[in-house]
Amino acid sequence: MTGRVAGKVALVTGGASGLGAESGRRLAREGASVVLTDLAAEAGQAVADEILAAGGTAMFLVHDVTDEARWAEVVTATTARFGRLDVLVNSAGISGGEPLLEATLEGWRRVTGVNLDGTFLGVRHAAPVMAEAGRGSIINLSSILGKVGFPGAAAYCASKGGVALFTKAAALELAAAGVRVNSVHPGFIETPMVVNAFRESESENEMRDMVISRHAMGRLGVPREIADAIVFLASDESSFMTGSELVIDGGYTAA
Repeated sequence: MTGRVAGKVALVTGGASGLGAESGRRLAREGASVVLTDLAAEAGQAVADEILAAGGTAMFLVHDVTDEARWAEVVTATTARFGRLDVLVNSAGISGGEPLLEATLEGWRRVTGVNLDGTFLGVRHAAPVMAEAGRGSIINLSSILGKVGFPGAAAYCASKGGVALFTKAAALELAAAGVRVNSVHPGFIETPMVVNAFRESESENEMRDMVISRHAMGRLGVPREIADAIVFLASDESSFMTGSELVIDGGYTAA
C-alpha cells in the first residue's frame, strides 16, 4: 500500500457531505481504510460507494453522534471490520444560528449537543482503543468561530470554543498513551452548511460579500483545503503535534 496514511483506519463523522465527505475521500486516496458516519444514509453511502469505485476502501454507518450507545456500536463495528482504529475525525456539526435574545435553551442544547457533546463522545469511545494500541490521531473540527465571535451564532461559537479547549485537555491526558489530539479551525468554507446559512440570512448576496470581505485572501475556502490539513494531522508527518490549533481561514483571524 502507498500513500501518506497507508494502512491506517480512519473514522470520519459527518461523512455524508461537506468537510467530512471530502476528508473521507482524501484519506482514502492516501491509503487509509475509511469508515464514514452520518444521519444522512443515502448521501453517506454514496460517498462510500464513490471511494470504492475509485479503488479505495470504505464503509458507511448511520450514526447520531449525540447517542452514546451508537458511538460504542460504531467503534466496535470499525474494529470488527478492520481490526484497528488509528484516526478519528470528529467532523459532524451543525450551525443553528439564532439571535441571542431570541435563543431558546432547546436550540442551545441542540447545537452544543452535536458540536461539543458529539466530539466528547467520539474521543471517549475511540481513545481507549487507540490507547490500547499505543497510537492514534484524533482530529476535532472546531472553527474560527471557536476563536472569535460572530453575531447570531452564540451557541455555535460556544460549542466550537469548547471543542478547542477540550482538545487541549484531551491532548494532555492522552499523550502518554501515544494518542495525539489536535483541532482544526476552518474559516468560511464552501460547504452546504455555510451556503445554507447565507440563504437563510435576510440578504444572501450581502451576507456572502460581507463574509468574503473579512478574509484577507478575498474568497471563501474550499473543502479540499481543510481535508488536506486533516490528512496531514492523520499522518505521521505531524507526529510531534498534539494540543495544537490548526487555523485555515484565509486570514480571517489575522486582523
